[in-house]
Amino acid sequence: MASLSIMNLKILVPFNVFACKEKVMSIVAESVEGSFGILPNRLDCIAALVPGILTYRLEANEDVYIAIDQGILVKVGLNVTVSVRRAISGSNLEQLRDSLEKEFIQLDDDERAAEQVLSKVESALTYRLAELYHD
Repeated sequence: MASLSIMNLKILVPFNVFACKEKVMSIVAESVEGSFGILPNRLDCIAALVPGILTYRLEANEDVYIAIDQGILVKVGLNVTVSVRRAISGSNLEQLRDSLEKEFIQLDDDERAAEQVLSKVESALTYRLAELYHD
């Protein structure tokens, strides 16, 4: 009968399975309408997720924290699938915060580099269009 009181959780990111967990007792996530919890006997549902912390509790009373980007959660029976753009896990909230800070610093650097490349492409395109207009 214990197998009826646990869920299976799969977290998907583009092109990869981020996590696949069995024996999940509960899940807490944040949707566009606020935080909500999922227990095994909850009715099937779909929820649009916003960036935040997804928490799930394993059968051994161990809480796991995952920072997620926007996405969707689907619960069908005892199977819960979460599909998000990005996910970062941590053994505790402090470690998760540190990981997030590093990730955001890397994203900021990548965004600056992309903006510089885009600016160069725009300048080159403008120059070429001006040459065509004057010919």
